Amino acid sequence: MELIGRDDQLDLLRRLLAGPRSHGSAVLVRGAPGIGKTALLTETAALAEELGYRVLSTSGVEAESDIPYAGLQLVLRPLGAAAAGLAAPHRQVLDSALGQAEAGVPDVFLVGLAVLNLLADAAAAAPVLVLVDDVQWLDDATAGVLAFVARRVGTEPVVMVGAAREGYRSRLNSDEVTSLALAPLTDGQAAQLLADRAPDLRPTAHRRLLAEAAGNPLALTELSRTLGASADPHLSRLPLTERLERAFTDRLETLPDITRSLLRIASLDDSPSLPEIYRATREFTGTTAGAAELEPAVRARLVHVVGTELRFGHPLMRSAIHQTMPAGVRHAAHAALAAVLDADPDRRTRHRAAATDRPEEAVAAALEDTAHRAARRGGIAAAVTALEQAAALSEDADRRAERLLRAADFAVELGRPETVARLLDQALTGPLSRRQHATVVWLRGSFDEGLRGHSSGAVSLTALAEEMAAEEPALALRILWSAAQLCFWSEPGPEARRGVLEAVERMELDELDPWRLAICAYAAPVDRGAFVLDRARHVVPVVPQEGDDGRAYRMLSTAALLVGGFGLARAFSAAGAAPLRAQGRLGLLARTVGADAWSALVVGDLGAAIGATEESRRLARETSQTMMYGLMTATAAKLAALRGEEDSALRLAEEAEGIGLPVGARPVLATATTARGLAALAAGRFEEAFGHLRRLHDPADPAFQAALRLTTVGDLVDAATHCGRLDAVLPIVTELEEVATVTPAPVLHADLRLVRALLAADEDADALFAAALGADLTAWPLTRARTHLAYGERLRRRRRSVESRDHLRAARDMFDALGAIPWGEKARRELRAAGETSRRRAPDARDRLTAHELQIVQLAAEGLTNREIGQRLYLSHRTISSHLHRIFPKLGVVSRAELRTVVSALR
Repeated sequence: MELIGRDDQLDLLRRLLAGPRSHGSAVLVRGAPGIGKTALLTETAALAEELGYRVLSTSGVEAESDIPYAGLQLVLRPLGAAAAGLAAPHRQVLDSALGQAEAGVPDVFLVGLAVLNLLADAAAAAPVLVLVDDVQWLDDATAGVLAFVARRVGTEPVVMVGAAREGYRSRLNSDEVTSLALAPLTDGQAAQLLADRAPDLRPTAHRRLLAEAAGNPLALTELSRTLGASADPHLSRLPLTERLERAFTDRLETLPDITRSLLRIASLDDSPSLPEIYRATREFTGTTAGAAELEPAVRARLVHVVGTELRFGHPLMRSAIHQTMPAGVRHAAHAALAAVLDADPDRRTRHRAAATDRPEEAVAAALEDTAHRAARRGGIAAAVTALEQAAALSEDADRRAERLLRAADFAVELGRPETVARLLDQALTGPLSRRQHATVVWLRGSFDEGLRGHSSGAVSLTALAEEMAAEEPALALRILWSAAQLCFWSEPGPEARRGVLEAVERMELDELDPWRLAICAYAAPVDRGAFVLDRARHVVPVVPQEGDDGRAYRMLSTAALLVGGFGLARAFSAAGAAPLRAQGRLGLLARTVGADAWSALVVGDLGAAIGATEESRRLARETSQTMMYGLMTATAAKLAALRGEEDSALRLAEEAEGIGLPVGARPVLATATTARGLAALAAGRFEEAFGHLRRLHDPADPAFQAALRLTTVGDLVDAATHCGRLDAVLPIVTELEEVATVTPAPVLHADLRLVRALLAADEDADALFAAALGADLTAWPLTRARTHLAYGERLRRRRRSVESRDHLRAARDMFDALGAIPWGEKARRELRAAGETSRRRAPDARDRLTAHELQIVQLAAEGLTNREIGQRLYLSHRTISSHLHRIFPKLGVVSRAELRTVVSALR
């Protein structure tokens, strides 16, 4: 189709292609069917080739949307030889995903990393343009891989341009893709196109077509060919898309019978292979079918031939043929396709299933096998579809329910709550066993940490788990884990928490079992704090063995975090992250790295917290974990407050609260409120800080969280002492002193030693500050620095300036080293008041680099190569090289050896 009226869009694409070759970008063209998306992509390809680009392309096809990686195969076909040069793990993953090897693919993100590196290597020779038409019909696995790549081509000479119909929901966020909306042609442009295509139209017909086509180029072209049919008054009232489909089927009726049969087979086939279409047509009709029989369809411009493949002129042509086919004919056509696909069992099974509309257990079982093979290749969406079809063809009610529940479980993994709800509703229409009913209840609460899905929350889940404990202990444990998580994300009350605790203890799990320790920590972080810490210390983090998915260490890391053992939490996070990175399980990795970020922030390792927070937040967003993204956004706000970046802290806190408030996600709200309190404390607005921080200790406040409040008492009392609110804070301190007799949580005890000194009378303060500083605070540098600052302030106010200087000097140096800039500046002000001039803090790598750059620098300083860093961060090795090329001048270094010196200064 001629490209008319798209100059602005083409100019934008031209600028992107002609811009700096070291920057990539992603563009999504949107518009109605026939509006000119394909024409724009075709023109973009021609322009790119003129500019020296290597053009790779694919197109979504509705019939292929359930075949894992069908679209990706077309993109990578020209790079087949280059794939041999990939690192062995990436080559093996790609072979498995594309069906060239039998090994399973743990996660689609591993495939994405392999494709990213393949494209980056190709782009080193010439810039690459990836064109994707009909994105809305891409198979899910391909769509996931291409979205993964699009997020990471910012520093690669790779441009990605896709086209999708209006209403398509992109996997990329608005800040990750440039959207181009194609509007209808103007009246003048439409008139020009119609005059070119149908110059002999009478004026009345010309005017009518312009009105009916409404600026749609395909409508102008196609309806002008069938003007007689469009005179039907009933037809003229149909939506434009249906009128176009009717125009195509009208043309179909003019073709010979054998040609129509051939096109019917082609419209149902999930492959464009002409030899396959010819064989199936012969099976369908019992007569010869070949190029001669196809020629009338080519002359009618319904299809065209590219090599040995058949292509429809427009996707509406395929769908029109499909939709107007009588059911019996459609079943027979699918049966014919199945009959010629002996070499491809999965495709044969799909067509066998489509050829029947009644239960057939043999086909249902074959579909179930197809689903599991698809899942092993990373085709989770294809597995959902196959299992749902298998359920529809099941002769046995129990097997039907099992297949629907398995499909729903896979849909949870995809992050599709609407699909889960639909599948579970289907399951509930038939008889269910107790276990199946329990599974339905459990799966309904699988999104937003269960905050939206469970009407009676932790109590009902605990009861359900206990009901299933004897019959299905594994399922019971998973249900109880969901109940325990609700104790973290919401506040079910002491009775509900006690119920979870008693239920897990009745299960008689080993005392070192990660499930038991995690459930105890989530449900009763105070009452079972000593138990969890003691048992967790007996689990020594080791290098995970092959096949270990890191889940146990992830559970242990969060368990240790919630009971205040942040050193243990970080050790378990490090052990758990390694296998998750290796397997591409980025959803779980977001949580594991998030536990490390939260722990690092509390103890004061801000250098590590910066990179971990950024990575966890990015991965949570990318894997559609809304509440986890909210929690890490709040964590980023807290980090910004400690760094003195108040505007960022308040902006991030507001974003986090927007996520957490509607569902009452307490950890999100607690962390965001802490960030607001710290920002006010850093700015010297003590009354405001006190107001924020006191909320964390009010059980009626949505920011109250039983475990996280144990990390804030020092800040609360600090604010109270500066604004004269000690009377209001004393009941909270008294309560937490009682809590401390129950739990050995190191963070609480470290804070309480400081609090006792802050609240002490002058005559008792020296001994209490000495006790606080005399404790082992090696693992708590931020607490040590705050204690020195508080003691120095106290001494100076008591006119003991000389004694105060040592403490203020120590506080200044420690805060500077930690990167807690506002507190370092406060120590400087106190030192000046005590009569000592203090040097300014010298900016370090944390101030000069972005969070992403800092993480790369830290890994490079550990001795990792660019390729190893890329594998760890899921970036191409060329992107890492590009980042380091920009980082070196920022830090004034010329070698990795110098980087190690820079990074060592941050510890």
